[in-house]
Amino acid sequence: MTNQSEERPVHEAASYGDTSRKRFIGWLLGTSAGAFLGAVFYPVVRYLMPPPAAESAASTVTLAIRPEDITANTAEIFKFGSRAGILVRTPSGELRAFSAICTHLSCIVQYRPDLGHIWCACHNGHFDLNGRNISGPPPAPLEAFTVNVREDQIVVSKGD
Repeated sequence: MTNQSEERPVHEAASYGDTSRKRFIGWLLGTSAGAFLGAVFYPVVRYLMPPPAAESAASTVTLAIRPEDITANTAEIFKFGSRAGILVRTPSGELRAFSAICTHLSCIVQYRPDLGHIWCACHNGHFDLNGRNISGPPPAPLEAFTVNVREDQIVVSKGD
């Protein structure tokens, strides 16, 4: 009997040591796998989600387009700070400018002379020549800009 009682504590001690080693190895493998996944996915996530860019403080832009270069029932896309704008000469000859960013999913809109209004190709959104959404999924009108013609320059500014 003395032999059995001596063996039992030695066997229990060995079992206890094996368990703590297994736990340590499991912890080490788990944290290593977590660190590896973090090192792989962090750059991917940072690439897919670019940092927010501050909007340009520019409230006025002078276009490189001369008034006589844009004929009736046509339009030109221009850069307004960090965003796109669209300058439209209506069939009656009036110049109007809007943000060229669709209010649905931020696609760039274009003027369709055959339709006589502004159109977004992404999801078939339509805006009239006042910038109001008239059909399709856009939830809001385009932002309107103020257009001034000074001699042979077109100056576009944000509305009041």
